[in-house]
This record gives sequence, C-alpha cells and structure tokens, in this order.
Amino acid sequence: MSTEGGIKAVIAALIANAGIAVSKFVAFSFTGSSSMLSEAIHSVADSGNQILLLIGNKRARKPADEKHPFGYGRRRYVYGFIVAIVLSMVGGVFSLYEGIHKWQHPEPLNDWWIAVVVLVIAIGLESYSFRTALREADKSRGNRSLFGFVKAARQPELPVILLEDAGALIGLVLALLGVGAAVITGDGRFDAAGAMSVGTLLIVIAIFLAIEMTAMLVGESALPEQVAAIRKALEDSGGVERVIHLRTMHAGPDELIVAAKIAVHHSDTGTQIARDIDKAEKALRAAVPSAKYIFLEPDLDRGRHTDPQAPGLDIDGSDAQAGPDSSRTGD
Repeated sequence: MSTEGGIKAVIAALIANAGIAVSKFVAFSFTGSSSMLSEAIHSVADSGNQILLLIGNKRARKPADEKHPFGYGRRRYVYGFIVAIVLSMVGGVFSLYEGIHKWQHPEPLNDWWIAVVVLVIAIGLESYSFRTALREADKSRGNRSLFGFVKAARQPELPVILLEDAGALIGLVLALLGVGAAVITGDGRFDAAGAMSVGTLLIVIAIFLAIEMTAMLVGESALPEQVAAIRKALEDSGGVERVIHLRTMHAGPDELIVAAKIAVHHSDTGTQIARDIDKAEKALRAAVPSAKYIFLEPDLDRGRHTDPQAPGLDIDGSDAQAGPDSSRTGD
C-alpha cells in the first residue's frame, strides 16, 4: 500500500467531511434534529481525525537521529490511535448522550425537509470519498477481502479512512431513517433512536481501530508474502546455505527491520562470509525495498552438518567451543 495513496484518500475525505459538517450544522439549526446534530458532530470528528493523520504523516518523516535510530515512522501509528480515541469520545459518546436526552425529552422536528435534503447530499459526498479510498485500496489489496485488507494493513491512513467512510455512510442512512420515521409517525423518539444508533456505530468502529492501532504500535511483523520473499532472496543470493532464524518487525509503516541468522559453509573465510553477506543484503533490498534495517548473523548449520572435521563442531554437529556470536549489520 503506497503512502501517497493513503494521503490522497485522507485529503479527499477531509474535503468531503468539512463541507458536510457545515451543511449539517445549518440543517440542525433549522430542524432541531438529534440525528442531524449527531451526524454533524460525527463529521467534525472525522475532519479532525483526517487533520491528525496528515500531521502524523508529516511528523513521521523526521530523519533518524541518535535518540531514535530507527526513525520516527511509528508516529503515524500513534496518531492513528489518537484518531480512534477521538472518534469514540467526541463522535460516539456525544451522539449517544444526545440520543438518550432526546429519547427522554422528545421534540417535534421543524422544517424536516431540510434535514432530508442535507442527508441525501451528504450520502453522495461520502460515497465519493469512500470510492476514492476503495480505488486506492484496490491498488494494493490483491485478492484480500476489504476486511482482510484492513486487518493486514501496516499503514494506518487508508484503513482508518475506509472504516470512517463506511461508518459515515451507514450513519447517514441510519440518521435518514430516524428522521423519516419521526416525520411519518410524529414521534420524535425515532429521531433519538437514529442518534443513538449513530453513536453506537462510531464506538464500535473506534474500538476496532484502537485494537488495530495498538497491534501496530506494539510492532507487527512483515506480511507473510514479504517474509517468504525475504527468505527466498537470502537463500538464493549465492552464499547462504539456508536461513536458520528470521525475525521481522515494522519500524514504521514503510520501513522493515529484518534480523536473520544465516547458515554459511564451514570452510568459508571471514572475507568470503563478508562478501556473501553483502550479496545477501543487496538481494534482500531488491526483493523487498521496504527492508531498511538489515541485521544478518552468520552461523554454521548445526542441524545439517555431518563433517567430523568441521572446526568447532563435534561429530554429532554440536558446538565444541562456545564463542561469541559474529554478526554484520547493514543499514
């Protein structure tokens, strides 16, 4: 998933939500609809979230320094987590509160047609934003379902926008149903029910986002296909017999840390091992460009070695002399 695609979706969503928020507040001032107010707050929360995502993306570009040698890429995850909290607290909780209040003290709707017009227009604008996000997601999700793509994503912006836009569309439909039922029946509690439905929906989305962002903050591995590509690149590089151990972790959405213990031939000299590691690093970077930090540790394949003359090994292949691990780092 490209960062540029995620940012494009964020900007499209910000433009749509800012315009929608203004129109919803105007409609609320005329109608007094709880569903309309909940949707207005929802749009304000979404707009704020998109601004946070843009700020996080910009701050994550700060170069690595002595205090943060792996860079600041994870700031994008931090801002993604803040977005989930804002969506829950500002959007969901307020909508629930407003809905409960109006359920206890129902009020008739004034100029209801304004609310309907604004909600229909908002559905059109949100559909445009959602389609933009879907087009960007389609470029990188492959055969995954949309839910599978969101779960597997290692970049926060596009999954957040997809969920926000999907939630916004569902919320608008719920608000429209609430307003419509209140107008037809004359019972303002239907409008309140619409507001509570929107609030519940926002909280559910916020909880899901918080769980996903927490996993990213803790540190997720590369995708399975990336791990397979890394292993293949190392083992096909020419000087590596096999990959003994392999660990990967995202230092940021676009930056992978790769640590591997690789088996080299027992008769290789130090110079030859160094050359083989250089070749392996080059092959790995070509196969997986996001592998920015690479740590390769050469070792003997004790599980397969059967040469009784191999230095440092007993006949059964176990270590005869424990020595310090040798390693080489590429960055």
